[in-house]
Amino acid sequence: MLDAELKSKVNQLWDKFWSGGISNPLQAIEQISYLLFMKRLEDEDNLKMQTARYRGEEYVSVFDGCEDCRWSYWTNLTGDEMLQHVRDKLFPFLRNLGEEDSLYRQYMKDATFIIPTASLLIEAVNTINEMKIKEQNRDAKGDLYEYLLSELRTSGKNGQFRTPRHIIKMMVELADPKIGEKICDPACGTAGFLVNAYEHIIRTNTSKDLIKTDDEGNEYNFKGDKLSKKQWKFLKEESIYGFDFDQTMVRIALMNLMMHDIKNPNIRQMNTLSTRYHDREMYDIVLANPPFKGSLDESEISDSITIKTKKTEILFLEQMYNIMRVGGRAAVIVPEGVLFGSSKAHKEIRRKLIEECRLDAVLSMPSGVFKPYAGVSTAVVYFTKGEPTEKVWFYNMEADGFTLDDKRTFIDGKGDIPDIIEKFGKRYDIDMDDRSAKCFFVPVAEIRENDYDLSISKYQKIEYEEVEYENPAVIKKKIMELEEAILKTLQSIDINEDG
Repeated sequence: MLDAELKSKVNQLWDKFWSGGISNPLQAIEQISYLLFMKRLEDEDNLKMQTARYRGEEYVSVFDGCEDCRWSYWTNLTGDEMLQHVRDKLFPFLRNLGEEDSLYRQYMKDATFIIPTASLLIEAVNTINEMKIKEQNRDAKGDLYEYLLSELRTSGKNGQFRTPRHIIKMMVELADPKIGEKICDPACGTAGFLVNAYEHIIRTNTSKDLIKTDDEGNEYNFKGDKLSKKQWKFLKEESIYGFDFDQTMVRIALMNLMMHDIKNPNIRQMNTLSTRYHDREMYDIVLANPPFKGSLDESEISDSITIKTKKTEILFLEQMYNIMRVGGRAAVIVPEGVLFGSSKAHKEIRRKLIEECRLDAVLSMPSGVFKPYAGVSTAVVYFTKGEPTEKVWFYNMEADGFTLDDKRTFIDGKGDIPDIIEKFGKRYDIDMDDRSAKCFFVPVAEIRENDYDLSISKYQKIEYEEVEYENPAVIKKKIMELEEAILKTLQSIDINEDG
């Protein structure tokens, strides 16, 4: 969504932090987030002030009494003055934004400024000032932050790695969140699923004549004009919920959501598998890519989880079932082993998805989707709580719009995704019984007979083309004739050179 010049600026920012001594990508993201947030805070404040003047309304600036915390003020100080001002004045201001009892204040109270030198701060400020975003495409400001997060080239502890944005958007399209629904990611990381769910609701509630298209064909200018004030309030305050056990991730998630105009995000530091987590039947939609690796001590696992295992991917699936209301929908990324694992826990979680939910779809994804972070094969399972499963829709995704090697080079950014979304929406209206096709239905009775095995290879019919080969004696004769011809050619070359 961003042009090459803007992407280049983001990459420059990364390089400067790396060479300036901040080599931990999470720390770099956190520090860059603070700077981008302060830049945007003044931009938004100025826009609101102009709008209020135009309408003849009163407006109290967020910088009221703290004018020296404006980006336009402190970025014009000299190097050492700027560094000291940010550390001693700006960061206390940043930590105290928002309501006194807000989650933002709770998690920002320990935020620290660690840019070590005035020269690095000046370079970072100059680079951000050079990031010229087309003002008519205000959505690009969120895209800039998303691109910054996409450059997070690290795999954290316990199997954490960032979900590609196009996979997130596909899952959100399948779940199709609506206004009035509560959406949760119990292992939210940088809040990618929550941001996309929020934007999906705004986009689907924007009049078509307001939507614009940029030079690259991307739609923007989603206004949510069909939403009432009451609906907007619900969307911003009561729709979006996220949890993560890592405090740095929580801060980044808070910043990400606030960059997308959610002023007081419901993001908490919490291990949602632990005994301290008590949400039950609260959410209408769950969207997640929970950690695949790592394990918990049995004494720490929530009492609401009945399956006896230490595998976090299985524990998360059951906990997602627990926190959803009846009729709630979940789209979750799982390692392929969940689909066919032979342990008692593997079989039990699949039984639960089949017998206590309506398992709507299993999308098998190619192993390169999460490179360079990991090469593990994964799938998306989509299920609805409390309805019986009659048949399960399988889709074999072969391409996602990028190369499947470590470089993940852009091809078209789509691959099979548009077909998945289209076919999923029409799955009950067209014939889906051909097992040799990319997608097909499998009756639940057949799945039960196969120990609830959900791997697509168990059911997909592979058609082999018969190839006829020549008799080995004929092939041998042709090879000998070819060798003889090559030898004669080489001999004639030698003769000519001697002559």
